Amino acid sequence: MNRLSLAALPLIALVAACGPSTQGLDQTGAQPQLPEPARGLLPSMQIATPTGWDGEMPTAPQGYTVTAIATDLKIPRQMLLLPNGDILVAEGSGGKAPKLRPKDVIAGVIKNRGKSSVKGGDRITLLRDSDGDGRTDLQTTFIEGLDAPYGLAMVGNDIFVANQGNLLRFAYTPGATSIAGPGEEVTELPAVINHHWTKSLAASPDGSKLYVGIGSNSNAGERGMDAEEDRAVIWEIDRETGAHRIFASGIRNPTALAFDPWQDRLWAAVNERDEIGPELVPDYLTAVQDGAFYGWPYSYWGQNIDTRPRPRKPELVKTAIRPDYALGSHVAALGLDFVTGTGMGGNFTEGAFVGMHGSWNRKDLSGYKVVFVPFRGGRPAGKPVDFLTGFLADGKARGRPVGVLFDEARGALLVADDLSNTVWRITPNQRPAPSGTAAPPSGTAPVATSSPAAPRT
Repeated sequence: MNRLSLAALPLIALVAACGPSTQGLDQTGAQPQLPEPARGLLPSMQIATPTGWDGEMPTAPQGYTVTAIATDLKIPRQMLLLPNGDILVAEGSGGKAPKLRPKDVIAGVIKNRGKSSVKGGDRITLLRDSDGDGRTDLQTTFIEGLDAPYGLAMVGNDIFVANQGNLLRFAYTPGATSIAGPGEEVTELPAVINHHWTKSLAASPDGSKLYVGIGSNSNAGERGMDAEEDRAVIWEIDRETGAHRIFASGIRNPTALAFDPWQDRLWAAVNERDEIGPELVPDYLTAVQDGAFYGWPYSYWGQNIDTRPRPRKPELVKTAIRPDYALGSHVAALGLDFVTGTGMGGNFTEGAFVGMHGSWNRKDLSGYKVVFVPFRGGRPAGKPVDFLTGFLADGKARGRPVGVLFDEARGALLVADDLSNTVWRITPNQRPAPSGTAAPPSGTAPVATSSPAAPRT
């Protein structure tokens, strides 16, 4: 621990206990309530201390079953479903941006209190359910030697992996359980400083383009805007040549990308800025417009001015696009996937699942769950609905959700938990009927049940 860290230690307990509380505002949907900015010497910082599941399971709605299908992972982040039903899990942890201020050191200590002690795997793990019973009977390393892999995508027989510093292509043989070799570099990705290291990834529906989310190098430009070149953007990359352009900018940290199944539009889950209050700024879900500017760092939620960055850019702020849907302040949305077909049944047939990793910078903890955002006509319609909860218990964290993945063929939602290093599988106790057919009588739905993890082979 350096001198700056030692000097900051006496402040940590004070900072964790002080600062304004939340005001109970409604900060979800298209019109979130936004209070006045509240700045102080240091923001509130508090994170849920890890406690483990101790034989318990997350809680799903009545009529759904939760199963742990993979354990002993090494910081699972995002997932990819292969055509044969195999599941790939990216495992890793990157970053290590230098600390500029005592606040950075204190924040680092607070954040580390809420993390797994396991070192990131820098690998992709394959999960296979050979007999279709919903339990993993093969858990094996698929690709190793990576550098903080995060985003995953597949086009044809090529698998793409977004490391923290480059985008790689791996040739895949259907049914293979491993891929050897370093892969082919499609393009380098911005990796200087890497304040936000995660590189989210999605392939266009026709497979010709790849989209990579690249987070900012600071909270609100405090490292200087020269450090933000090609940061807080989404790149559009030509899959064949690696040529890229900025598709959208001013989008502070686009941690998850996905195309919707109705209009083939690109959507992003975005983590917004800190240090102007426990209820500013709401993280959000938005359809990403080609060429749009989303405000960071000069404004938030459209054209609300952030007074911290200098010099100000009023002409640029006038062009700032307001996001589509607020998820709540500091929930740390890291996972996004749309349901297809008949979805998960019940209230979960049309919309998107969002994994919320959980806050560290407000007294009243937020996030730490998976929610469902209902859609109608290809747009968000209604308030988010809690789908997978129980990650918090008595103010402590048993787990923290990251990536979410909907498996239409099996009617299952998969959730990566990077605190307990588990992949959870949630299924309806009764599969929804295909569109246009009547569902058989079901009576009263039973209470959701849970099953232990299947043994590895």
